[in-house]
Amino acid sequence: MALKVLIVDDETLARSRLRTLLGDCADPRTEIVGEAANAVQAMEQIQRTVCDLVLLDVHMPGVDGMALAASLRQMASPPQIIFVTAYAEHAVQAFDLEAIDYLTKPVRLERLQQALQKAQRLRSVGGEGAEASGPVDSLLIQERGRSERVALSDVIYLKAELKYITVRTAEKEHIYDGALSDLEQKYAHLFVRVHRNALVARRAVRAVEKHNDPVDGEGWTVRLDGVDERLSVSRRQLAAVREALMS
Repeated sequence: MALKVLIVDDETLARSRLRTLLGDCADPRTEIVGEAANAVQAMEQIQRTVCDLVLLDVHMPGVDGMALAASLRQMASPPQIIFVTAYAEHAVQAFDLEAIDYLTKPVRLERLQQALQKAQRLRSVGGEGAEASGPVDSLLIQERGRSERVALSDVIYLKAELKYITVRTAEKEHIYDGALSDLEQKYAHLFVRVHRNALVARRAVRAVEKHNDPVDGEGWTVRLDGVDERLSVSRRQLAAVREALMS
């Protein structure tokens, strides 16, 4: 089914640009259910129209986009929100409001497509909407001047690399600034430690295999869904990884 989208921006040209970009997006398909130039118009349309997703500007006359997003969160079944703005400094606040993505103008078709696909995935998690199954655990990734929320359900492994953590999904690698021990403690139900420097998604564990390394000798590796590479398993963690495989 097509995502029903409301475009909210006080600039006519900006709304027209988003309308054109949405028309070029084929996966997922979208249906534009309306446009609004301010928060009051947007709320009126949301209350009378079925809307899955709001493409929302931040700086608008009167009530701004952040305030509108906070109001929408109070709804029983709020639409998803993707912020679209010329200002990158509001990204952290946007994700605090549970926005699923934050796009900076001028919006590129590729980034809009990625954001829409994320919205579609989260929507399918809860059937009619992601809110139906509760908040989706995610990591806020900040790299190369932009911020992106990555759902933990998409993460295959987390690997400590010097002063940062590599967050690996099936599509790409992200760099995360944090401590592996903190993530292990917080998300023990989702990840199992395989080595002192790596956690893997429990759902992704497919096999534990013995291997012989010319330098390190005999050891164990874990094979994961979604990636070709295999991660080393320490003898200390072997039992826990095997348990994850059987669960």
